[in-house]
Amino acid sequence: MEYLLPGHLFEGLATGWLLLLLAVAVLAVAKGADWLVGGAVAFSQRAGIPKIIVGATVVSIGTTTPEAAVSVMSAWRGFPDLALGNSVGSIICDTGLIFGLALVLTRIPADRFVLNRHGWIQFGAGVLLVVVSLLFRGAEGERIIPRFIGFTFLALLAGYIIVSLHWARQHKGALEELEAEAAAAHAPGSPWKALGLLALGIILVVLASHIMIQCVRVLAERWGVPPSLLAATLIAFGTSLPELVTALAAIARGQPALLVGNIIGADILNVLFVTGAAATAAPLAVDGLFLSLHFPVMIGVLLVFRVAVYFAKDTFPRWPGVLLLLIYAGYIAQNVLLRE
Repeated sequence: MEYLLPGHLFEGLATGWLLLLLAVAVLAVAKGADWLVGGAVAFSQRAGIPKIIVGATVVSIGTTTPEAAVSVMSAWRGFPDLALGNSVGSIICDTGLIFGLALVLTRIPADRFVLNRHGWIQFGAGVLLVVVSLLFRGAEGERIIPRFIGFTFLALLAGYIIVSLHWARQHKGALEELEAEAAAAHAPGSPWKALGLLALGIILVVLASHIMIQCVRVLAERWGVPPSLLAATLIAFGTSLPELVTALAAIARGQPALLVGNIIGADILNVLFVTGAAATAAPLAVDGLFLSLHFPVMIGVLLVFRVAVYFAKDTFPRWPGVLLLLIYAGYIAQNVLLRE
């Protein structure tokens, strides 16, 4: 990819063009992920793979493909702080902005089956990420997430998928409804079209991710800010667009319950899949901003989510949504102040 789009091409662009290119790349990553998920779901169905497996693996992992692609490529290209910043920032965006906005806009049913199982794994995954970041140091004493932890996270991901399959068999209704919508929205007419859509999605995600990383690298150098700061805000928002679109579509179709599982699953996979895959590519640096800003805010929004669950009856109360949006707004404001 470096030979096709060398870094010096981006260094010669004006800041305005870089911002425009970054915005286009963000949208391209989201669209590529949509094609990837659609093609994978359609091909799996044409190939006769059970729907429950498709829903619990392909769809859930596919929605976090933008974060994974950006983070893995960032780590591989030598920007580990950008990789971790994207993962943590996506959790903050998913829970603080998207779930907070959904709570304010509508009454969201509280599915106790999901909340009492996946919900605690969501919180535990966030705590695990912080603990791991505090435990390990590199050769020069800097905090890192080593490669073996990346492989451990991926092993935990496999265990989570297996457990999810077991739970899904006990909670078929919501899953089958979601799968039916996904099939109706994405399924092409033949396996070859599905494979073509899958291939186009992969190519677009990889290409757009490379462009995005180069734009962030150059902008961070020009503005004198840590790449992790931009990754945790601009890039995290962009790669969370699939979750945002899914949430708004679920509300518009009068099925807000679907977005709860989407948010919870995305948070879990941002730790186990995105961070795990990125750490296997290269050890992830944990700079001071993670300890002083990113991690505290991440744990904060996850705690507010648990508080919302505690006070939920048939539906979630709306006031935690206002609190989540205020936390997210304060987080963005703090990032802006750090840039200045």
